[in-house]
Amino acid sequence: MIKDIKHLIEPMDFTVEELDEIFNLAHQIIAHPKEFSHICDGKILATLFYEPSTRTRLSFEAAMMRLGGKILGFSEPNSTSISKGETLADTIKMVSIYSDIITMRHPKEGAAKVASIYSNVPIINAGDGGHQHPTQTLADLLTITSLKSGLNNHRIGICGDLKFGRTVHSLIKAMSRYNNNKFVLISPKELAIPQYIREEILEKNNIEYIEVEKLEDVIDKLDILYMTRVQKERFFNEEEYLRLRDSYILDRAKMDLAKDDMIVMHPLPRVNEIAYEVDEDKRASYFKQAEYGMYVRMALMIKLLGGM
Repeated sequence: MIKDIKHLIEPMDFTVEELDEIFNLAHQIIAHPKEFSHICDGKILATLFYEPSTRTRLSFEAAMMRLGGKILGFSEPNSTSISKGETLADTIKMVSIYSDIITMRHPKEGAAKVASIYSNVPIINAGDGGHQHPTQTLADLLTITSLKSGLNNHRIGICGDLKFGRTVHSLIKAMSRYNNNKFVLISPKELAIPQYIREEILEKNNIEYIEVEKLEDVIDKLDILYMTRVQKERFFNEEEYLRLRDSYILDRAKMDLAKDDMIVMHPLPRVNEIAYEVDEDKRASYFKQAEYGMYVRMALMIKLLGGM
């Protein structure tokens, strides 16, 4: 790994203090966007997306453009030399010649870490398999601290695909660093949280958690409800996916059971796990969450490029 280059491979790569700096900068950008519109003039972001993405890729591209920078990259790897057998190492070496910062999504766990070894510019992990999705976590944390006045003392319900959901794993790791947060893990047994998260994060740090199968049994106790979709692309067996995909659907009736100040989050895209009628509820925060995602990526890139 080239020295003196800061990468974001997983949320734990930044200290709590560094995260606070990013969130404070994001709030400055939200309040005074024009003051930041030329801070990345002359800079180039490379977006290397080896698997499909809409929100994350466009969020990064919008973030760099709003900072005055430019974009290059691909969203279809089969149209590149990768289809000819070029290695990830060689791709990264070449792209880091052409760009100032790289964001990459890859289906293989650990790919972003490998990329950071060969890159001479900052690497931002935009998702690696079912492993990590740190910039979604930054968006989640900015949403929580903005809408719930800080990152401590929350009861967080996480519902749906807890086995394959990389956003879930990253969020639990990140929120475990703050004080007095408790988790309610809501899933069918087949999609329960991986054992390593349970043992190495929750139990090792003496964090209170419970595991349940019915959302309606616990929704009234939650400060934050983080919904996730059942991810078809993580299943090898379509029959099992079809059986589990409708395990949880958040609708108006369930929302009627919840606290007035509970917020509903979702990393998006949704399939049918949140009914459209919920969009009208003032507690529905997932589109605001997506907006915060753009601002926090703006702040992150400024920091990694040494802008402030």
